[in-house]
Amino acid sequence: MTSLPLSDALSAVQRTTPLVHCITNFVAMNSTANCLLAVGASPAMLHSIEEVAEFTRLAGALSINIGTPSPHWAEGMQLAARTANESNTPWVLDPVAVGATYYRQTLSQTLLAFKPSVIRGNTSEIMTLSGLTHAGRGVDATASTDEAREAAINLAMQQGCVVAMTGVQDFITDGTQHWRLSGGHALMPRVTTLGCALSATVAAFVAASPEAPLNATLAALTSFAIAGSRAGQQAAGPGSFQVALLDALYQLTPTDVRQFTGLEEG
Repeated sequence: MTSLPLSDALSAVQRTTPLVHCITNFVAMNSTANCLLAVGASPAMLHSIEEVAEFTRLAGALSINIGTPSPHWAEGMQLAARTANESNTPWVLDPVAVGATYYRQTLSQTLLAFKPSVIRGNTSEIMTLSGLTHAGRGVDATASTDEAREAAINLAMQQGCVVAMTGVQDFITDGTQHWRLSGGHALMPRVTTLGCALSATVAAFVAASPEAPLNATLAALTSFAIAGSRAGQQAAGPGSFQVALLDALYQLTPTDVRQFTGLEEG
């Protein structure tokens, strides 16, 4: 791990209000924007090829989510990723359901050529990206974290990036350093697009601490784990959980992150 404490990564987001350019899916736009605002970042939702390159250069980070792809949006994603690569703007790839169709696989393959700073996905998605044979079903994870661990490490090494594989227990690696994170709440998978919002939140943390992408990613996932746990303590179901999660993200402090005990090497 680098010398940047995880609590400092949250402080950096709250202090700098990083602008995050999100190319995300129709389902996730509202919840993603709200989560970014709650942690202290500034969201922008742009996908048109006429403006993505210009805006990517202005943003602190780019987040690309392939959840509802179309040819026009795919072109915008590729242009934005290329621009981020050329301008040294950190960017995060969320390869939603990449194993489901050939179209998603070819799009993701093209995007990987532009070297994302972080890849955030579930076990099935990470295994597909790493080139291992694994049949994913939509956005759901059908492999255990242990089964996909080597795939995540291989992908991180192949791409020279951080890979955050999320599930019941998260696994985060840069190919050399490996971390496991426990926390959150069982209601989190019952609220659609929280994973999408998490990927954009990772982008916000990396934008605020570009010199330490691994620690920034760990801090973002830690923040969601703490907020999810707190939201679950007061929620009656998925609806109230979503509202409580936003409040918990907004109320999060660097001290909360510093005192979190659910992160361990491995």
